[in-house]
Amino acid sequence: MKLTTKRKGAVPTRRSNARRRTTPVMVLAFLALSLGTALSQRRPTVARSDAGDGAGRRSRISSELAAFATQKSSANQRIEVIVQFRQSPTTAHYQRMRSLGGVHRRALGLVRGGLFNLPLSAIRALANDPDVLYVSPNRPVKMTASDQYEATVGGDAAQRYGWDGTGVSVAVIDSGISDHPDLHDPATGLSRVVYSESFVPGTNASDQYGHGTHVAGIIAGNGQSSGGNGTSGGSATSIFGVAPNVRLVNLRVLDANGSGNDAQVIAAIQRAIALKGTYNIRVINLSLGRNVFESYTQDPLCQAVEAAWRAGLVVVVAAGNNGRDDRLHTNGYGMIGAPGNDPYVVTVGATRTMGTASRNDDRIASFSSKGPSLIDHVVKPDLVAPGNNIASLLATGSTLDAMHSDKEVSPASYGGDGAKRYFVLSGTSMAAPVVSGAAALLLQQYSALTPDQVKARFMKTADKLLFPSYDQMYEPKSGRTYQFQYDIFTVGAGYLNITSALASTDVAQKNAMSPIATRDLVGNILLKADPSSIWGTSVIWGNSVIWGNNVLLSGTSVIWGNSVVWGNCLLGGNSVIWGNSVIWGSSVDANNAAESVEESGDPD
Repeated sequence: MKLTTKRKGAVPTRRSNARRRTTPVMVLAFLALSLGTALSQRRPTVARSDAGDGAGRRSRISSELAAFATQKSSANQRIEVIVQFRQSPTTAHYQRMRSLGGVHRRALGLVRGGLFNLPLSAIRALANDPDVLYVSPNRPVKMTASDQYEATVGGDAAQRYGWDGTGVSVAVIDSGISDHPDLHDPATGLSRVVYSESFVPGTNASDQYGHGTHVAGIIAGNGQSSGGNGTSGGSATSIFGVAPNVRLVNLRVLDANGSGNDAQVIAAIQRAIALKGTYNIRVINLSLGRNVFESYTQDPLCQAVEAAWRAGLVVVVAAGNNGRDDRLHTNGYGMIGAPGNDPYVVTVGATRTMGTASRNDDRIASFSSKGPSLIDHVVKPDLVAPGNNIASLLATGSTLDAMHSDKEVSPASYGGDGAKRYFVLSGTSMAAPVVSGAAALLLQQYSALTPDQVKARFMKTADKLLFPSYDQMYEPKSGRTYQFQYDIFTVGAGYLNITSALASTDVAQKNAMSPIATRDLVGNILLKADPSSIWGTSVIWGNSVIWGNNVLLSGTSVIWGNSVVWGNCLLGGNSVIWGNSVIWGSSVDANNAAESVEESGDPD
């Protein structure tokens, strides 16, 4: 049995006239090339302002500042804020700010205020100051539209509060990382790629395919080539990553066509574990995967990621790009790839930002693979993050660049030295590093967190009420209209929210294994949690709901026990999939099912 490596509109290879086949151990980058133009990926026009109602303590400070100001670990972080007073500030007002550790940067008489640099510990005092009308961050104002994913998930806000991944290393197991100015330390000029090794015979660790460099930029790019200040973008046109000061460990496992095998990936995971203490590796990013051939309890890739998890590494895996595949007549369900089917790891699906910085209009990317997993029926993905039309670092001359030069971002849109430095790609490959970068920020803030605590924190704080229950998308290239149901097998626990994750103090005391979907005698789909997991009770962490009502589509806030998440009646026309023997494995051989889910549809 062989896997297809030439995907329609997704992972391009050098061969365009024939389907190139490989052995069942093939590992494919979960990538889908975008149809959007590079210029559509510029930064948001304006960052949204949070207005207060003029009464009460919390109304005097923005919601972003309020979330961070209560954290003891954030107290010494300094932030630039605009303080609006009820009257034009006097000498007494400036003296009061100095007593709080504030430094006056600029007078803003038009709004009866000023720009101040002060520690977050001062925010609470300002919230109680009757002379203060409102305090807000000195948010960036963008001239044109660029990458929206930073603002969408709160990564830009986290960076303004000093969280940039300093001291943390992320292992990128991919097609390699080529040298790029945005991966260098702006102060020393040294590369933040602190270790490189290739597990592809006869090659070095540079990126010949162009995928790993792009992934690395989403995690750690600092925007230096696009007018950034090297720490948090800094420019209206900057293209930067989630954790712009994180260090990278480059472990190459994919060749110039984006292909590799199980043994190479397992060897790279083993190396990441061995180097954990040397470089403080806390996160592994796997924007790759393959078909599910057996239970995760037997699959060597799954066993390898579990070993990394037990060693204290957060493992983030792309869900796959098979959400449009209906060859199993499941409307794209049951298409999660390995090792994303493992219940320990954080499996990430992809969303579309719709060209805005707001989360409220975002929708699922039609190519994003849906759960539950084949054979074991693990509830996946765990959450979703932006993965459509993402601008990040270009590996000049790579396979992807040579075949799709139209995806290069024009230097005219970001300035710099005129060289082409950025590239636009889509796929769950792009969504996974958004979460990996977020994990680095969280571990910078709370270094003692375990992988389970990071996963649980992300899932609990994910936005759950943003999506509609149902949606559809017309894809003009194929002439097809895709129907979506925003259930737990499509969006997991919800939409990554970095700001909320950093502001939370909840610490899971048990493991965060993803639950299993089960079917009762009358066809209802239930969820069963491992009794040793944090989800192993009907009410999660008090009265909070991990999977929101819209996500459950069952109208209940009870998650486990006898909670029905998918009834046996018609539900958006998709309930037929639960009667399909392919997902439950009762009449279709698992290997045959796995082979037919590999091909990806066109990206949005």
